[in-house]
Amino acid sequence: MDTPISFGTDGWRATLDEFTSPRVQIVGQAVADYLREVEDRAGETVAVSYDARETSRGFAEDLCRVLAANGFDVLIPERDTPTPILAWTLVDRDLAGGLMITASHNPPEYNGVKFIPSDGAPALPEVTDEIMARLAEPDPLPESEHGRVSEEDLVAPYADHAFDLVDADFEDLSVVYDAMHGSGRGVTDELLEEAGASVECLRCERDPEFGGSSPEPSEENLQELVAAVEDGDADLGIANDGDADRIAVVTPERGFLDENLFFAALYEYLLEADSGSAIRTVSTTFLIDRIAEKHGEEVHETPVGFKWVAQAIADHDALVGGEESGGFTIRGHIREKDGVLMALLAAAIAAERPFDDRVDDLLAEFGEIHQNKISLDCPDDEKERVLADLEAELPDEVAGHDVADVVTKDGFKILLDDGSWLLVRPSGTEPAMRIYAEGESDDRVRDLLDAGTELVEPLI
Repeated sequence: MDTPISFGTDGWRATLDEFTSPRVQIVGQAVADYLREVEDRAGETVAVSYDARETSRGFAEDLCRVLAANGFDVLIPERDTPTPILAWTLVDRDLAGGLMITASHNPPEYNGVKFIPSDGAPALPEVTDEIMARLAEPDPLPESEHGRVSEEDLVAPYADHAFDLVDADFEDLSVVYDAMHGSGRGVTDELLEEAGASVECLRCERDPEFGGSSPEPSEENLQELVAAVEDGDADLGIANDGDADRIAVVTPERGFLDENLFFAALYEYLLEADSGSAIRTVSTTFLIDRIAEKHGEEVHETPVGFKWVAQAIADHDALVGGEESGGFTIRGHIREKDGVLMALLAAAIAAERPFDDRVDDLLAEFGEIHQNKISLDCPDDEKERVLADLEAELPDEVAGHDVADVVTKDGFKILLDDGSWLLVRPSGTEPAMRIYAEGESDDRVRDLLDAGTELVEPLI
């Protein structure tokens, strides 16, 4: 092997010169051995799914062959399917575990694989460490002991569950849906239509090249969706990333809605009918804390990575968990981010009251919140040193305000005496250091990001 197989924040991803069929089969063997030796689930059923990339179905079939040759029955969907639907299927059918072939929002020259445990939540490091310790060439059992591979539709049972969770009656709602050529096409849009919404589709044809860009639902990649909502008469725009585990929302007045503001609107909406704490990552807005305080609820902060959000949801029976990158889930559902279910919830929120009105009132009550982030290139093998050097250089003042506290759950989150904050942490998926900032205005956020850059760049 040229580069070691390594499970990061959300599985192993690599470019197609490294992510090859023989190496995928090695991962399949490791998972088979893990399920047999650690989970004691030999001979049970494993589900394997895949996204819309050109190579994904073939890699999924590689995994099916290895798992079946190790005595597992294997379930594979008829077509590329969103990651959260695979995760929900594991829980619904009490399967031994699942493997998803996806590089999520990465460009088309990437692919990836992630293991999902039987509880449907992202695998924690102790699980992925056990899998990496078992990486080995395929070791098939005698053919008489091989399992069966069967192909099924996974969407219909999931849809029934989603409608049980969301009070879906969107008869007067007009939605523009952007699938970004990913696995949400024909799934998210059809669920919205089934709930009564009028849906206009953008990029809802399968294109393994994603139109020549990344299926990343960022503001710059969703300008066609923004224009369709702002220039038309739609009430709402919704986009999913490549494997539909994340959501982005567009409103008529704001255009691209900051994911932090979506989280705030979602939490407030859920609190109208229920109670419970919220889970957020260190990079996610303090607006969630202000809403929780008003309702007598708590907020629990985690490192970046939905696996930590999922663990905290279990620990605290939280009502909602989310992160500023567009990943959310709710109580009663799987502990995995789900852009399909969130699309239904976004439509439910908009059907009750326009998003812009709700967000206006939240900001009027709790104060303006602005956030942004930047990335600085940093080799993976330099990240620990940069963090160590930064610890020795932490200032007493940033962008004109005193440091009130420093949180070290994930990198360094510098809390300032005006309520703003600056976060520096290593990316878990790219060779980069991330710098995040939150403040009461865009100008304040720019000042914080400039200060963060001046602090970190000389250390790289």
